[in-house]
Amino acid sequence: MASPFVEIEVEGRALKITNPDKVLFPAAGHTKRDLVDYYLSVGDGIVRALRERPTQLRRFPDGIEGEQIYQKRVPEKRPDWIEVARVTFPSGRHADELCVTELAHVVWAANLATIDFHPWPSRRPDSEHPDELRIDIDPQPGTSFADAKRVAGVVRETLAEIGCSGWPKTSGNRGIHVAVRIEPRWEFPVVRRCALAFAREVERRLPDLVTTAWWKEERGEKVFIDYNQNARDRTIASAYSVRPRADATVSAPVTWDELPDVETEDFTLPTMPGRFARLGDVQAGIDGAAGDLRALLEWVAREEAAGIGEAPYPPNFPKMPGEPPRVQPSRRRERD
Repeated sequence: MASPFVEIEVEGRALKITNPDKVLFPAAGHTKRDLVDYYLSVGDGIVRALRERPTQLRRFPDGIEGEQIYQKRVPEKRPDWIEVARVTFPSGRHADELCVTELAHVVWAANLATIDFHPWPSRRPDSEHPDELRIDIDPQPGTSFADAKRVAGVVRETLAEIGCSGWPKTSGNRGIHVAVRIEPRWEFPVVRRCALAFAREVERRLPDLVTTAWWKEERGEKVFIDYNQNARDRTIASAYSVRPRADATVSAPVTWDELPDVETEDFTLPTMPGRFARLGDVQAGIDGAAGDLRALLEWVAREEAAGIGEAPYPPNFPKMPGEPPRVQPSRRRERD
């Protein structure tokens, strides 16, 4: 008979793990208790990735083959020691999201069958000013993880030229994420516009492989750099998040030197704890590496002077200043 719950202690807090034998990954047989134990094993890393960030939860109460709940608002029924951060969405509405400051917060969420955590690029003390620029390298159909790694190499070179440090990780799916810590001085539209200018520069350097085209019909068989991941309320899976794939891959921080030789499938719920035990958090220095956006702001000014302006925002945003028509190119041609 399945155990109804077990009690564990996490840094002095007593937590109840309900239905610990519930299978969340049917193909691999991983249970909720396995998920909890995984997050305990990478505790320092996952807390660093989420600390003080408003965080959305992707929950799978019936396992990854069941219904997905993308939960922005933290449940009202929660322990009094769970911390929250209030954020405002593009619609003007607001929500109180989970704000991790200790490992027990992560374990509490894992007990709700939270597979992966999606933090904002800003922190609770000043949620309107991101302290992270995100470079999302997303292979499109017809391209591969090897192509994403080639693009990441050019991203690394380009960041070095402007004096910024990038911290790569596998997305846990097909792509690569590179985090760039920045001073929290600029609002979301400025950071996003800088990310767009950066993506366009990489596209100029790899025109046969990289695209910044927002509309899928224009991307072709290229690697898309998704600049809109820097828009307000857009999130990506955090470092050390498990992903809802049959093989339970993990969004794994890696060093630049090892990136060319890794594969997404190298990092999974059962294999990542051993790596973490050997190496610790390979991104432990990320918070001390804040860069300056001035070089990218100069690139933005250069583009604007050349008549290269904004690009479309995601569909849930109101019309933004300088944004081109938010209509698919094929539909625009039909209208013409």
